[in-house]
Amino acid sequence: MTTTLAEPIVTAAQRQQYHTEGYMILERVIPEAMLQMLREECSYFIGYADAELDLQGKSSLGITHRGSRYFINNKYRLSQRLWRFIFSDVMAEVCRATIGDEAHLLHEQWVVKGPEQGMPFAWHQDSGYFHYYDQQNTHKPYLTCWCTLDDVNEENGTVYVLPHSRAGTRDTIFTHTRQEKTNDLVGYTGNDPGDPVIAPGGSIVAFSSYLFHRSGANTTKNMRRIYLPQYCATPLLKPDGSLCALGVPFLKDGKNVYDRDHDTAVNYGGHPGAK
Repeated sequence: MTTTLAEPIVTAAQRQQYHTEGYMILERVIPEAMLQMLREECSYFIGYADAELDLQGKSSLGITHRGSRYFINNKYRLSQRLWRFIFSDVMAEVCRATIGDEAHLLHEQWVVKGPEQGMPFAWHQDSGYFHYYDQQNTHKPYLTCWCTLDDVNEENGTVYVLPHSRAGTRDTIFTHTRQEKTNDLVGYTGNDPGDPVIAPGGSIVAFSSYLFHRSGANTTKNMRRIYLPQYCATPLLKPDGSLCALGVPFLKDGKNVYDRDHDTAVNYGGHPGAK
């Protein structure tokens, strides 16, 4: 499965929008073979999550709710194929255009909304999760890549973004509070509905971890499936100096330095929340 790019996938205008407003939309940039692989892996990990719920005799764990909404975190080492996408030329270019020539894998997860009952997800900043669990955690914005396995629209629970210029989030992590019943963290309760992302499967919505975003319910008869790797320029650390998420080297001086043979769980320092 090759990931070599025939031509750049990020334009100067898209790069500028990311740095000014906090996000950019890259339509149909995931190669078809790789997109099919992601869909197959997603099915496997949904089964994995259901088995875990069965084992514990529960219908929900954290913000995962069986059949309605799945957040399946940091399982890529259980797959023989996912690393080919996470550390691909596609993701390398997106990282270089956003966080620069130094990049580490911070976190990765599947985000799936079930058909006709998929739950919405409240306004939040991804960095708000780190800050909620550790008030002393200050870090530069990291990169979230919202990769669409299906066409996304308002009917099936797409993501809504609130640009920096309307939310004042370019340099600020807002205080988040926990929502009862769903366990979501909420950082914005204003009246701005945000801008919905309408994009085909195989697209990447790249956004800053400081950007407010939310998603709606899935009212269609099909699942809405997203794969979401996140990258940081330098690993995020706890006060004691240990990792507070993944810290897997990816880019150094702009070059891909990922070493599959030595990628082990020693790089994993846990994670304080869902995002």
